[in-house]
Amino acid sequence: MTTEAAYAELVSRLKRAHVLGTVNGLLGWDEQVNLPPDSADLRGEQLALLAELQHAVASDPRVGELLTLLDGQPGELAADQRVVLKCSRRDYDRVVKLPPEFVREKARHSSQTFHAWARCKAAADFAGYVPFLEKQLELAKQEAAYLGYAAAPYDYMIDRHDPGMTAAVIERLFAELTEGLVPFMREIVSSPVKARTGLFRGFPVEQQRAFLHAVTERLGFNYRRGRIDVSLHPFCEGSAADIRMTTRFDKDNPLDSLFSAIHETGHGMYEQGTRLEHQGTPLGQAVGMGVHESQSRLWENQVARSRPFWRFFEPRFRETFSAQLGAVSSDELYRAVNAVRPTLIRVDADEVTYNLHIILRFEIEKRLFAGTLAVQDLPTAWNALAQELLGLTPANDREGVLQDVHWSGGMFGYFPSYCLGNMMASQFWYKVHGDLTGLEEDFARGDFSRLLGWLRRNIHEQGRRHDTQELVKVVTGEPLTPKYLLRYLRERYGPLYRA
Repeated sequence: MTTEAAYAELVSRLKRAHVLGTVNGLLGWDEQVNLPPDSADLRGEQLALLAELQHAVASDPRVGELLTLLDGQPGELAADQRVVLKCSRRDYDRVVKLPPEFVREKARHSSQTFHAWARCKAAADFAGYVPFLEKQLELAKQEAAYLGYAAAPYDYMIDRHDPGMTAAVIERLFAELTEGLVPFMREIVSSPVKARTGLFRGFPVEQQRAFLHAVTERLGFNYRRGRIDVSLHPFCEGSAADIRMTTRFDKDNPLDSLFSAIHETGHGMYEQGTRLEHQGTPLGQAVGMGVHESQSRLWENQVARSRPFWRFFEPRFRETFSAQLGAVSSDELYRAVNAVRPTLIRVDADEVTYNLHIILRFEIEKRLFAGTLAVQDLPTAWNALAQELLGLTPANDREGVLQDVHWSGGMFGYFPSYCLGNMMASQFWYKVHGDLTGLEEDFARGDFSRLLGWLRRNIHEQGRRHDTQELVKVVTGEPLTPKYLLRYLRERYGPLYRA
């Protein structure tokens, strides 16, 4: 068999597994958006079957044979093909170690646990959630053991989301960030300058929906290849050919739906920025969730909380909600967009305090995987850390340990990606401003194309050519560091809250 024929067959098989994965993802999206409440049992079986079918295709011995054949002929492969071969070998060597019955069980349990989480969150009933979460943690440790990480299961979970990262690397970065962040947060919180509360009342949902659709389309999201709906917890699912995003609406908090939508749009535009012809191969896939979060956080924060952004969109915002904003000045609106006040809810947190929410979850996850914290004791540990880091204690588990959806899907090790993403977003932000002059003038005209083009060339179209830390070094010329995030926060929020 020629190298060309072997590579073509490999890509064909990778794409087949990818298509099954997209069907699985679409069912997962529908589960959180449209599924009738009493149909959850069937959906669990559907997801379990699809996960098993995708695993069978991805772990087919023929894929291993093709990889071995191509491994022996590296000189006959182009650079892009060698990237596909390297990453596909890593993926295959992992997937073949997972028994099909384990894959099926994990998919079924994740569906059951999502619905249990939704019920228990609504009732603030952590005790009812405990057995589901205990099994999810057990499955995560079992998966790590299958992959050779029995002695370091949390490192496996982190590497799943951010290739090349470990708990030790994250600890070092978080410690450096905390050292600079906490004193600055205290400066802001103790400042006599405060964002005015109670500005927003009675914003009709349909008008919110129309406005955020116009904003996200202007940023560059292609609605011919995607859509946005409503879910309990905003998320983004899909690939370049079909992106499904969600947000949520509150008539007395229009900024929540707007910024949630912009955040998910950052994820969506990353996926849409990968090359369609490479879908199903590592060249058409994101590096990891830290880089993914860097894209969502950059658009949500560096771009959408900036003055130039609001110079363009404020007149349209006021036109849409003239009755609601008549007594709100431009300065009050801008300070509300950049309000800093500690909150118990991560997704409602401002940029300055947000990373403390992630550090809390990182500490909790480390203890869970080390075995020093039992699932049933999570609320006590959570509440103590919330008081220590944020100066707040949850009144109930709904606003504490039950607030996030991630653990219901077994997504341990994901939370650090948000903070890593904030660091990367700031590091990319200063790099792109060095490469492209006049970006703020672009934003004030409602033109975001040059920024999106830079991100596409340097990040989106690179696929998995580099792991997380390598990509940052290649793009910015420096290793990943929190110093740019600290610089950005001081430059954005220092002038706003200086008395």
